Amino acid sequence: MKADALIIGGGIQGCATAYHLARKGVSVIVVEKDYAGRHASGVNAGGVRLLGRDMAEVPLSKASMEMWQTLDEELGHDTGFRRQSLINIAADEGDLDTLRAREAKMHEAGYAYERMIDQAELRDRLPHVNFDCVGGVISELDGYAIPYKATSAFRLAAENLGAKVIEGEEVLSLRRVGNTWLAQGSRNAYEAEAVINCAGAWADRIALMIGDNVPLSHAAPMLMITARMPHFAKPVVGAVSRQLSFKQFENGTVLIGGGAKGFADRANNRTRLDYAKLAAACRTTAEFFPNMRKASINRMWAGLEAYMPDNLPVICPAVNAPRAFHAFGFSAHGFQMGPIVGQVLADLVTGGQSRFNLSPFRIDRFDRKVL
Repeated sequence: MKADALIIGGGIQGCATAYHLARKGVSVIVVEKDYAGRHASGVNAGGVRLLGRDMAEVPLSKASMEMWQTLDEELGHDTGFRRQSLINIAADEGDLDTLRAREAKMHEAGYAYERMIDQAELRDRLPHVNFDCVGGVISELDGYAIPYKATSAFRLAAENLGAKVIEGEEVLSLRRVGNTWLAQGSRNAYEAEAVINCAGAWADRIALMIGDNVPLSHAAPMLMITARMPHFAKPVVGAVSRQLSFKQFENGTVLIGGGAKGFADRANNRTRLDYAKLAAACRTTAEFFPNMRKASINRMWAGLEAYMPDNLPVICPAVNAPRAFHAFGFSAHGFQMGPIVGQVLADLVTGGQSRFNLSPFRIDRFDRKVL
């Protein structure tokens, strides 16, 4: 099978890249070893946030947030996006000091979308919050989407433009012959002028096939969802210094995250839950919101996610091979950036450059520099 571009990985980054390339008239094949959105992109918490981003990510995240506002209309499919705001709660004065330092840094860089709130506004926006909490920070632009819906929306929009998505196809080998990339899958062989590595927790393997080495690790961030409860929290909720993250959906269920990790078995394509950490996450949630003590957990799960040592993703051309590109290692906060990352990769593939500074996301940023 032949195409102009071969994308390895059918998560939101891969599907968004397929969409943006297809919009430019590029023929695209996406190969996914399981099914589109099977791992991190389909089972994450769905946070669409600017709040608390690393400074290196802010320009990309801001551009992506603008895209989210009208993404359903652009793609012609429902992503589940809701702009609800996001509040990170300050539990004590130490948290407020952290927020003040962050605010000064953001203002110095010219960013004003994060706003500190005092105890009175915190209680006004979140009436059920623990009385001892002293304030927080809010981003009004933030919200959430439904991960599998959003990934599927990009996939369907890409297919409508002629892209092919092939599921159940693992790339076993990849080599460049002349001006062509040759990939051998578990069922088919592929030829493409360009290859894009969006393979998530398996991206280091694809990077090695391309010729690039990367210190990627993987883990299994866990989530749980409650039975329906009376509505009590419209904003998405986090905390400044504690593992707290939850959102209440329109049907009353509450999704609880916070970053606790289970056991990742990449070799066998599965995860296992750590119930002690899930119990700790429940206690933290109930500490901040005492009404959650009555919540009933309905389901728990974990996804396989790729992590970089500095928690920043890899978004760049390959270092050691021509016409190869990477986008992976989003370290459990890449979902929101999916729309813009797809556009950036399409620009790199078709024009060789991006309007964004991608130097913080180079794949070789951990390589030892020879003096």
